Amino acid sequence: MENNDDKLMEKIISLCKRRGFVYPGSEIYGGLAGTWDYGPLGVALKNNIKDAWRKKFVSSRNDMYEVDAAILMNGEVWKASGHVDTFTDPLVECTKCKKRFREDTLKVKGKCDDCGGVTGEARQFNMMFSTKIGAVEDSAATVYLRPETAQGIFVNFKNIVDSFHPKLPFGIAQIGKAFRNEITPRDFIFRVREIEQMEVEYFIREDDADKSFTYWHEEIVSFAEELGLDMASFHEVIVGDGDRAHYSKRTTDFEFDFPFGQKELFGLAYRGSFDLNNHKLEYIDEEAKEKITPHVIEPSMGVDRLVLALMLSAYAEDTQGEEVRSYLKFKPSMAPVVCAVSPLLKNKPELVEKARVVYGMLKSEFGRVMWDDNGNIGKRYRRQDEIGTPWCIVIDFDTLTDDTVTIRDRDTGSQERIAKLELVDYIKERLS
Repeated sequence: MENNDDKLMEKIISLCKRRGFVYPGSEIYGGLAGTWDYGPLGVALKNNIKDAWRKKFVSSRNDMYEVDAAILMNGEVWKASGHVDTFTDPLVECTKCKKRFREDTLKVKGKCDDCGGVTGEARQFNMMFSTKIGAVEDSAATVYLRPETAQGIFVNFKNIVDSFHPKLPFGIAQIGKAFRNEITPRDFIFRVREIEQMEVEYFIREDDADKSFTYWHEEIVSFAEELGLDMASFHEVIVGDGDRAHYSKRTTDFEFDFPFGQKELFGLAYRGSFDLNNHKLEYIDEEAKEKITPHVIEPSMGVDRLVLALMLSAYAEDTQGEEVRSYLKFKPSMAPVVCAVSPLLKNKPELVEKARVVYGMLKSEFGRVMWDDNGNIGKRYRRQDEIGTPWCIVIDFDTLTDDTVTIRDRDTGSQERIAKLELVDYIKERLS
């Protein structure tokens, strides 16, 4: 029997496909497991997340430097970082159907999720994708698609210090793609083979580790609230000694109640001096005339998981008569579309012309504005509700005489008339 969590995931996946948030990868050729393509609204939502992250952690600060490192890196990087030897997951194979799984994701340890057969002994499987660089296969060098964005930051540590001479503490930030050869990609866009990460490596003196860890902990919680995540579903988990990554001296995971369980959304790790030591990098304090190896605090977030968590946080239903209305109550600043503009009737040129003027005015101001004249006005409202548009603006016959418009609120369904010239200020005030 299907439970409510399964039904919720089905609704979210269906909405994402139907409304242009997320499509299955390579769908016309049967798809490719663990890959998803973002449609126009999904791209807009991702960009809103990344813009909010940049504003909070990069552009509003004077101690942060953003880089965009190459995805392909010298193979020695991954040897030095420990990924060649330790970036592994436990792989098991069913003795009956021969399917392979990550041992720690099985519903019942030792039993195949698909056929119920017995699984064999676990073996460690390295999740890095390898490829070759060079024209001739025999002499080509083996390189890896990066499994994390952090090493692109560490190998540029000296470049940032030499170019900008920052004083400790300071951070280097990056948004970028990483790749992991997941044994069993699952749960929609939660566990995939191609991910987008937003990471900061914050370089500090060792004595400041506890203070800095606490500071970044507070910043992460604040960011979650600012995005509009359901904070009742947001949890902090201190990761124990045996479960931390090989580089971590201290880790707090920030987990979210997804329909498939409480899973990691953000991570905060104290990496010590592990990475800079392994890459043989140091920092010269010109004022103190000393050479030190800074320690590192790393707040890390996945864009794809945040998209799913925001969709789940925003999804709501209410009953209006016999009809169930589903809608996404995004914070206005995070909504893929800020507002939609419609002529009441699309076969009335005078309404369409006036609506186009309003649309152009709002489009030039906010960018994320949609023109919608498809179907009757009720269907337009339902469609905009389902993609999370906070306001629908309708140009009707009264507009032609008094230059006012109807603006409808997504969450309450209430409508009010305001002057066309007041629209920009009305929306700006509510966006902020």
